[in-house]
Formats: sequence, C-alpha cells, structure tokens
Amino acid sequence: MRKQESESNLMERLEIPAGEAGDGGTAPEAEAAGKTGERSEAAQPSAPAQLSEIDQLTAERDQLLDRLARLQAEFDNARKRAERERLEFRDYAAAGVIEQFLPVLDNFNLALKSTGSTEQLRSGVALIVKQMEETLRQLQVVPVPALGEVFDPRVHEALGAVDRDDLPDQHVAEEVRRGYKLRDRLLRPALVRVAHNSKQASE
Repeated sequence: MRKQESESNLMERLEIPAGEAGDGGTAPEAEAAGKTGERSEAAQPSAPAQLSEIDQLTAERDQLLDRLARLQAEFDNARKRAERERLEFRDYAAAGVIEQFLPVLDNFNLALKSTGSTEQLRSGVALIVKQMEETLRQLQVVPVPALGEVFDPRVHEALGAVDRDDLPDQHVAEEVRRGYKLRDRLLRPALVRVAHNSKQASE
C-alpha cells in the first residue's frame, strides 16, 4: 500500500504541465518561428510604399533634368550674346578707325582730279602723307626707328648689306619700307639694308 502511494506521489511530481507536452518542445520553437516571421514581414515595406518611393525618385530625376536643360539653355544664350557683343564691338572699333581715314581718301581723290604741275601734285601728296601720319599717331601707331639705328632683328628685317665707310658697322643704312608699332606691339618690321663698315669690322 505504501509502495503504491510512493509511486503515485512520484508521478505527480514528474507530471508535465499542460501545453508543454507533445513532440519534445516543438511548440516553443513554432512560437519563436512565428515571431521571426512577423518581424520579417514588418521589415519589408509594402507594395504601395515601394511605389510611392519610386514615384518620388522619378519626380526628383525629372526636376534635375529640367534644371539641367534650363542651365544649358541659359549657357547657350550667354555664349551667343557674348559672341554678338564681340562682333558689334569689333564693327564699332573698325568704324571708328575707318572714319578717321575718310578725309585722307578724300584728299587723294582731290589730288587725282588736280590739273596742276608735277611739283604741285608732289606737294599735295606730301601733305596727304602728313595727314595720314597724324591719323596713325592718333591711333597710337608709330613708325619703327630705322635709319641710322643699330640693326635690331626684333624690329628690323634685313634685305642685305651695303658697304658704307661713313656709318658704323651693323647700323641701318637704308630704309626700304617703314615698319610700324601699335603702342609696344610690332605691327610689321622695317625692311632695311645694313651698313658693312670694313674698317670697323677688321679692328
């Protein structure tokens, strides 16, 4: 009798609580798996949310493309405007120069219509040359010093050498064509012949 009571007490202490019995604890694992699945589904955005994000990115892209197109158009307009202003300035500057030479041309035409003597014609042409030189001077165009100067290959172009005992060696003996400068810029070199003094060369 005591043996049966002991076995009954032992069975009561070893009795598994309800809800935990079954296939060796598979219920807690299933519950954990269910919670993990719920977290995965919560982490993934829904289809409407994904579409909304795509629409937003598409709108931002369209705005950037529109802004880029407007900047490109503004750049093209600025470039065309600068080119137009440059051409207008060049035409304006050329017009100012041409206007100063018109009186010189008028005097040449008057000289051609003149019936005076050769000396009178020569005197008239000399006056026109002076007028031309004055016009160039107003434009800050000055002749390159040549005759009697030391030959300078930076502003002189030698056509040859001439024997001259009355001039220092390597000095300009003849000016064939006058050279000109615009301020400090060389427009064209002076064509010259250079003196060769044999006495100085031998010393």
